[in-house]
Amino acid sequence: MEQTLTAPARGSATAVDPVDAAFEALYRGSRDDVYAYVAGLLRDRASAEDVTALAFERAYSKRKRFDARKGSRRGWLFGIARNAALDELRRRRRSAELVTDPADPSAADPADEAEGALRRQSLRAAMDGLGARERELIALKFFAGLSNAEIAEVIGTSPTNAGTRLHRTIEKLRRSFDEDA
Repeated sequence: MEQTLTAPARGSATAVDPVDAAFEALYRGSRDDVYAYVAGLLRDRASAEDVTALAFERAYSKRKRFDARKGSRRGWLFGIARNAALDELRRRRRSAELVTDPADPSAADPADEAEGALRRQSLRAAMDGLGARERELIALKFFAGLSNAEIAEVIGTSPTNAGTRLHRTIEKLRRSFDEDA
C-alpha cells in the first residue's frame, strides 16, 4: 500500500510547545554569550565549541524541568555551561586561564597598535594574578555579559554577595593593572 505525504492545509495551526519555544528563544539569545564565557574559561576555541554544544544539549534535555522560582532561564543555562566547562577542565587536569588578548580591528596607527599591545600585556599579567574563582567572575560579567543577579545564580550565592565579590575582584584587577602599566 502506497502512502502519500501531504503538507498541512494552509491556515491550519500547528501546536508549538511553549517549553520548546522558550528554549529556542533562550538558545538564540544566549548562544554567543555562552560561547564567549566558555571560551574564556577554556582558552581553546575548539573545546569551547564542543562544551557550548554539550551545555545546550544538557539544557535541552532538562528544559521541561526548569523551575522559574529558582531563577531565570539565562542563569540556569549559564549554570549548566559552567558545570560543563568545569567538567572539561577537570578532564584536562589543568587550571582555567582566560583569553585576554582580543583582536582589535579598529587599531590602524602603529603607535596605537603598540600601545594596545602593551595594555593587553599588562591586563594579561593582572589577570594572571587573579585566582580561578576571580577570573570566573570576570568572565561571567564581561565575557558573558551577565548581571550580578545572574552571576549569583550561576555561582550559587546571593546577588549582594556576587556584587561584592565582583567589585573586590575588579578593584584587585585595577590595582594590579595600574602597577604593571
